Amino acid sequence: MRHPWSSEGEWLRCALHAHTTESDGEMPPASLVEHYERAGFDVLAITDHWKITEWPSTERLLVIPGVELNCVLPGARDGHVLGLGVAADPDGLRELAGGYPTLEETGTWIVERGGLAFLAHPYWTGVTPGTLVLPDSVLGIEVYNAGCELEIGRGLSGVHWDELLESGRMCTALATDDSHHPGFDSAFAWTWVRVPERTSQAVLAALADGCFYGSSGPVLEDIRIQGDTAEVTCSPCRSVTLISGKSIGAAVNAGRMGYLRAGRILKTSSAGLVTRAALTVPPGASHVRVEVTDPTGMKAWSNPFRV
Repeated sequence: MRHPWSSEGEWLRCALHAHTTESDGEMPPASLVEHYERAGFDVLAITDHWKITEWPSTERLLVIPGVELNCVLPGARDGHVLGLGVAADPDGLRELAGGYPTLEETGTWIVERGGLAFLAHPYWTGVTPGTLVLPDSVLGIEVYNAGCELEIGRGLSGVHWDELLESGRMCTALATDDSHHPGFDSAFAWTWVRVPERTSQAVLAALADGCFYGSSGPVLEDIRIQGDTAEVTCSPCRSVTLISGKSIGAAVNAGRMGYLRAGRILKTSSAGLVTRAALTVPPGASHVRVEVTDPTGMKAWSNPFRV
């Protein structure tokens, strides 16, 4: 896994889960592209259900083809899988749909057609944390899906992610809109990708390498791990947390009593919010990830670091 803060290049703000009138979205492709372009995004993946919607990029916005497919998850649950950068014809999609494949089969199908597979909104789907097994063909999950959160409060899948990480599956996680009603459920979550050049190929390569992080607002400016210390620099936040295994980790909190656990606040904003912190990596931890929360409750999530 290649972490963005140790890589060269520029940051691109990516909307990696959005729907058009080609499936169940409210905007046609041209309007959705214009919508995300005006919202200040750099990349849009159109992920219509069971249809690959091709649309040209603009001078400002890279448009990546994608698709959202169904699969069978543990407990015979219906799962959804994003295929980013995938290329397939309608006949191939119909053949896949006819078999109602497993998550592993769906991921393999996406990879064989040049795409990247991510499991969408596991909390919304209803899969029980700890029962999910992520096959090698699936790179990661959505840790946050804004549409699912706005509609029924089941958009945050951090527990599912942590259970996978604690089982030894070092997967990555996206933050997405899953927009169906642009304006009402768009520009609430995005993925920041670090790329050496502004191309679709570079974006997909960075996603494959884990060179990104998800956010619903805060900015992770830098994360450095040296020895038993993780130093985090971020936009002003009320908390900075180092998440590892069960019952272990570290955190610093701003405001009120300013609770600290295995961490130090190194710098604050004029409003007293944390902008830089040092957190102690728990002894014996196999991995850590960073999660920050801003004053409005919005979060950002780093991908895991092996330690």
